[in-house]
Amino acid sequence: MHHIKLKVNGIQVEKTVGDNRRLLDFLREDLQLTGTKEGCSVGECGACTVIVNSKAVCSCLLLAAQCDGAEISTIEALAADEVGKRLQQEFVRHGGVQCGFCTPGVLMSTKALLDKHPNPDDSQLAEALEGNLCRCTGYQPIIKSIKAALKP
Repeated sequence: MHHIKLKVNGIQVEKTVGDNRRLLDFLREDLQLTGTKEGCSVGECGACTVIVNSKAVCSCLLLAAQCDGAEISTIEALAADEVGKRLQQEFVRHGGVQCGFCTPGVLMSTKALLDKHPNPDDSQLAEALEGNLCRCTGYQPIIKSIKAALKP
């Protein structure tokens, strides 16, 4: 067992977690932050992407104990973020959301990119999204949505 202290969506959290408790399960089950989705469980699909210390990561591959002292943002935090709100609006407007299962991970990967590069070029955008699989959109509506969110 590990006692961890971390900040999740701006709120300080202290919990005791088991040695093999994944960050994904900690967020969904212990903190009831169910916007983060479990897809493949092996870090291939990106559905579980969250931001840990400013970096987009697959929460299914990280143990909660490894996040002691970390700052974590989940999809739930985007509602209070101006960039996040704009991204969500444009995803709806331009069809970047279809079934919606991959959307939280895509949005978190995009948010991590935009925090570092507010005006990314096409190659930066492609690189940021390469770990996020979407079976519905064909990616063009996702790219169109992101680009629309970048416009003033």
